Amino acid sequence: MSEIRHNWTKEEIIAIYNKPLMDLLFEAASIHRLHHDPNVVQVSTLLSIKTGGCPEDCGYCPQAARYHTDIEGNDLMSVNQVKAQALRAKASGSSRVCMGAAWRNVKDGPEFDQVLEMVRTINKLDMEVCCTLGMLTENQAQRLAEAGLYAYNHNLDTSEEYYKEVISTRGFEDRIQTIENVRKTNVTVCSGGIIGMGESVEDRAGMLVALATLDPQPESVPINALVAVEGTPMENEKPVEIWEMIRMVATTRIVMPETQVRLSAGRTEMSREGQAMCFFAGANSIFAGDKLLTTPNPDVNEDMKMFELLGLQPQKPFIKLMQPKTIEAEDSQFQPLGEKPKWSRPGHSIERNVKASIKGK
Repeated sequence: MSEIRHNWTKEEIIAIYNKPLMDLLFEAASIHRLHHDPNVVQVSTLLSIKTGGCPEDCGYCPQAARYHTDIEGNDLMSVNQVKAQALRAKASGSSRVCMGAAWRNVKDGPEFDQVLEMVRTINKLDMEVCCTLGMLTENQAQRLAEAGLYAYNHNLDTSEEYYKEVISTRGFEDRIQTIENVRKTNVTVCSGGIIGMGESVEDRAGMLVALATLDPQPESVPINALVAVEGTPMENEKPVEIWEMIRMVATTRIVMPETQVRLSAGRTEMSREGQAMCFFAGANSIFAGDKLLTTPNPDVNEDMKMFELLGLQPQKPFIKLMQPKTIEAEDSQFQPLGEKPKWSRPGHSIERNVKASIKGK
């Protein structure tokens, strides 16, 4: 039951997803208890350090420059601003800060140097540091590792097949390559996806196949429910039902027993009872704070009330892996190479993405 497998098939995962709910929950909860304390939940705070203006065409994202949303963009935050936010997150119970920048890929230069200093600063606060900055090279991953990065987030978003219906400005293989670059360092991998984008159960299973067959499997897998934002191509998608979220969490737990499964976007639409079912099904991580980059999230005080009600405790930092050492910039063994990698641009067009980019002009 608790074996770590890397040869899952789509058919096997679909069969698990479609089990009678009580059988699915029992199996997932049993596996969860073999590998994790069921009363401990890791709490992360997601901070948008650079918002809006992204050149990508991801159909779900209000930060894409080509869509017409009410997102207020901002330039890269200062190190002091990030430190203040990190201290606030720590005081409210978070053990990890995840910094997100609306970039297609990391580029060597002053802005990346500033992000590296943010990583050093937060690691010195004895908090886990995660970044999501887009595609990056092996050298850039090594520089982040030296600064004290604990995790790098790079979501697959969906199955390889459905990916082409969501994004046209980059290829699925770029996601895998970036994860491989991170794996050449001591930084852990955080990679998951979004449900509710119009994909099928087969696509959800396909995404889990791609994640579960990685060796090692990602240490953290965020499961997001689409937050349909007006102005994006997916503004009219129907909200994900809580039963779909519970099934997705439980299936993820079964195929990736040691991974931390994170309830991410979409929690504002979930009742406490629904979230409790997700925790029982194997979720053991959440994003806290009033915003997830640009979309709403439950108030942290409400989350702490829920934890108290359910008898849950926030996880302390560096339980799964020891704290990375921070190497100062002047002592770094890895210097910027000024790389200009040829990340893919598939070149096809997605009709609903094109329509959304024209609408409102």
